[in-house]
Amino acid sequence: MGDKSMSLEDVAGTVESGMTIGIGGWGSRRKPMALVRELLRGDARDLTVVSFGGPDVGLLCAAGRVRKLVYGFVSLDSIALDPHFRAVRERGGVETAEYDEGMFVTGLRAAASRLSFLPTRAGLGSDVLTMNPDLVTIASPYDDEEYVAMKALRLDVALVHVNRADAAGNAQYLGPDPYFDDLFAMAADRCYVSTERIVEPGGLLADGPAQSLLISRLFVNGVVETPRGAHFTSCDPDYARDEAFQAHYASAARDADSWELFRKTFLDGDEQAYQDAVAEFHANRDDGRQGEGR
Repeated sequence: MGDKSMSLEDVAGTVESGMTIGIGGWGSRRKPMALVRELLRGDARDLTVVSFGGPDVGLLCAAGRVRKLVYGFVSLDSIALDPHFRAVRERGGVETAEYDEGMFVTGLRAAASRLSFLPTRAGLGSDVLTMNPDLVTIASPYDDEEYVAMKALRLDVALVHVNRADAAGNAQYLGPDPYFDDLFAMAADRCYVSTERIVEPGGLLADGPAQSLLISRLFVNGVVETPRGAHFTSCDPDYARDEAFQAHYASAARDADSWELFRKTFLDGDEQAYQDAVAEFHANRDDGRQGEGR
């Protein structure tokens, strides 16, 4: 098994303008945020982003990197909508394709199977078809049933974050849900995995059962070890969502001057600078609370 270890910069360097990028995770849960932040430091633009969206979508939209957004939802979970997404959606700043979650997963399954579409009942009789006139229905060749012909969501690149991986690309989740990251990996021409920790070959089963081995090395082109790489989203059981920082992000996103300060403080440096700034943010909050108690 070859060593597929890469740096954040290496991965971002493979992403070119105009590509279709699938981003794993779910809302504000186990998002590959370190990889997304590295994309912001690069110059790839006019991206089509396919995601069960959270702050990954918000950050890329805020930076003007998105041409088209394909999504089932965009939420911060404890905050209903990402404010950057809401702003760009309301002003019509990006092309969108919004699908029922079942349709979205069917599209990933079709791409993973290298099919042009798969039939599904999801979306029948709903405004999803009205809002996406490129979708068609198809009659079953075996009975009188009619289905939505959900087109494949083919990806140039998939980005996912997991709890553990080995250098060959086998990837493991230890939290409560796989969030369809395996489908993102299989639907893409290239998949890059960021992980909390790279372990020795054969060491993955020390932390979880065989069922937790979510993604095979066969579908992975590169692995990046980046502790707290999902921050500020959750990466259970390694860490929970950083609710205080997420609230700060959402508040800053509602005001141009506040966002400019947030960007300079947290996004203009490299990943270590980001993590250091987050630590300082929490230290200042702790000092403030202690002062209030004096």
